[in-house]
Amino acid sequence: MADDKYWKDLINHDRDSKQVKDLSGYVVNSNELKDIEVQGLEDLANDDLIFANKYNVLRLPGMEDDRHSKDDSSVHQHAMVSSHAGEIHAHLSFHMDHMDRSVMVFLTLDDLKVGKSMPIYFPRKHPSTSPHFLRREEADSIPFSSQELPHLLQFFSFMQDSPQAKAMEATLRECETSAIKRETKFCATSLESMLDFARTIFGLNSRFKILTTTHLTKSNTLFQNYTILEMPQQISAPKMVACHTVPYPYAVLYCHSQETENKVFKVSLSGENGDRVEAVAVCHMDTSEWSHNHVSFRVLGIEPGTPGVCHFFPADNFVLVPVPAHP
Repeated sequence: MADDKYWKDLINHDRDSKQVKDLSGYVVNSNELKDIEVQGLEDLANDDLIFANKYNVLRLPGMEDDRHSKDDSSVHQHAMVSSHAGEIHAHLSFHMDHMDRSVMVFLTLDDLKVGKSMPIYFPRKHPSTSPHFLRREEADSIPFSSQELPHLLQFFSFMQDSPQAKAMEATLRECETSAIKRETKFCATSLESMLDFARTIFGLNSRFKILTTTHLTKSNTLFQNYTILEMPQQISAPKMVACHTVPYPYAVLYCHSQETENKVFKVSLSGENGDRVEAVAVCHMDTSEWSHNHVSFRVLGIEPGTPGVCHFFPADNFVLVPVPAHP
């Protein structure tokens, strides 16, 4: 195991030298990883996620997997926890009458039409407060295992029962949990390892592009009604990889790919305050393997297993889709 001083030197070096930049629409040749090393991706993680212990509701179709609960009367989410006035409040049950705004990202395929209005939550994060990526060799030198959690907490100076410790533990355990049926998952601790994972899905010499949600106006409004301005543009995606930021002291991406049919859309939205967003939405056409307690079914008021469940991606999450080969 690397000693603590060495780890700190690695992380501090990258905080100074590797500020991530926007790569929305960037086309990547999967066997040319050096192109990514110096450019990175904008806003891929946020310190607030660590200190608020707030988990991304989009990570897993089975986030309320029956492995964690057999009680259908409430949604025992993996860690839907938010910070209010410095207090950590765990949302151990989910009710339509008291809905956490951060789950207001779901819609159905039928909702993707011009003029449709709906409340949407788009978190905003600033790169200057976000954990940075480590280089692959640096990330690989640091243990990423729940078995090493006591030493990791000591290294990062987190108390065992602190929100940060709970967030780190949940991230590590989620990364170590087996994927659901017809899903491949991977937690990437560097951009290089994320691209390697994409290469296993798309093919060794494949080219692929990165799709992200883009905010066209500056605003502090996180939750409001949005209206679809134009016919959503479907992106050809015979395969896709979705990557989501997870709480950790340095940038970690939870990436997964499903064998079931999915559809990817670019959606032009206008907020009621004039905000403009070019959003990425993914629609899952087969939800038969999802837990009946999945939060999307309750948000949308639909029966478990209903096909065509969609969700918007926040700006710090992204989708990788293959680029067709030139004839």
